Amino acid sequence: MHVQQIYTGCLSEAAYYIESNGEAAIVDPMRDIETYLQTARERNAVIKYIFETHFHADFVSGHIDLGKATGAPIVYGPETNADFPVHVAKDGEEFRLGDVTITVLHTPGHTLESACYLLKDEQGKDYAVFTGDTLFVGDVGRPDLAQEGNQLTMYDLAGMMYNSLQTKIVPLADDVIVYPAHGPGSSCGKNLGPNTQSTIGEEKQNNYALKATSKEDFITAVTDGIAAPPQYFPINARINKEGYESLEALLEGLKPLTVPAFKQLIKSDNVIVLDTRNANAFMHGFVPASISIGLEGRFAEWAGTLLPFDKTLVLVTDEGQEKESAIRLARVGFQHFGGYLQGGFTAWQKAGEEIDLIIDVDADEVAMDLPFDERMIIIDVRKEAEFADSHVKDAHNIPLDTLTDPASMGNINDDDNIYIHCAGGYRSIIACSMFKRQGIHNLRNINGGFAALKAIDSIEMEKTVEALN
Repeated sequence: MHVQQIYTGCLSEAAYYIESNGEAAIVDPMRDIETYLQTARERNAVIKYIFETHFHADFVSGHIDLGKATGAPIVYGPETNADFPVHVAKDGEEFRLGDVTITVLHTPGHTLESACYLLKDEQGKDYAVFTGDTLFVGDVGRPDLAQEGNQLTMYDLAGMMYNSLQTKIVPLADDVIVYPAHGPGSSCGKNLGPNTQSTIGEEKQNNYALKATSKEDFITAVTDGIAAPPQYFPINARINKEGYESLEALLEGLKPLTVPAFKQLIKSDNVIVLDTRNANAFMHGFVPASISIGLEGRFAEWAGTLLPFDKTLVLVTDEGQEKESAIRLARVGFQHFGGYLQGGFTAWQKAGEEIDLIIDVDADEVAMDLPFDERMIIIDVRKEAEFADSHVKDAHNIPLDTLTDPASMGNINDDDNIYIHCAGGYRSIIACSMFKRQGIHNLRNINGGFAALKAIDSIEMEKTVEALN
């Protein structure tokens, strides 16, 4: 028996390759399926099953493309309704894979069709459970995504999840390995632990949700303080349920564009220029009105959160990163690509076209100007919880994920001296690009972000959250 976790860090997503005696199964495959096909080829195995733990909201699964490529059935748990052929498994149904067995455990709560898959080894002993978004390391799945108004609330779903955990997961032996669908940083739970796998025993001991003494306590614990999901979650869930165009077909729209062709195309209000270069490279020069989301960070997640899905994306990338950028966008449901700037930003510069840039300043320079510049506005684009914990006195908190609405920029205008920061620099460059796209250009990015500001003794900090009026 061979079990391999295939982890995608920028989405905190874990897929799994399970193999026994030449037969393989894939659990929760990512949109791009070549890794799974290649792994099976290298190990001389045939992919026999595709197991989905639920309709994912945070990424588009590769289930349909993988099913077409291999002929393997797509297996979902009970109560699944999909717009494409699937095998809807019964609770307790067993699937033979070589010399091992995979048993379906219906665990509604995160969604109604949520299922875990219990792997038994060659001797019939429980070996591992693939828990999807039902159980994470240190957390459980959020219960607010499958709500149906007053008929099915997040409290109802949380109650279902409690029953699922207590009847299907907690009774498993302490040494059973827990393989969840997500790791730290995922928005599918409130606060996932730092590891991407665990054991039932470790979770019983350390997971706050499994230590709740009653159903009521559990419901309160998992629903209290839950943040709103990213805007792309319902879009991805719908795509996973209804189906999609193949990734190969999507990438056919990724054509190289000469500078004149690129320049003509981006005149359309239906087009957004997305620059995926490193934030530092973007800061020193970019096509005006471009939005910066660098591949080096949580690229796909921020793209899904900030960019509209009904627009055509035209890319500016480092040379050779065009396809990588498009694939990672497709992972979160983007389906309209207008091409990419051939030769990248360098070609734009060489053609003598207008460029824009972002001025950067160090924290000590901010400290010197702060007492004397009456028009200085410090904008902190970290999350509300980060801001509440500590921030520069009198700073304004405009979380990055709110910048999709120009009204979130409040009364800020180009006459103000705007200084923008996040924790370290990645989010603030995105924010600067979005402010500039709205015509606000008198801004500066603070190098090193809040970490650098906090290290300056003369900059006063506070914990009171202040809203921007």
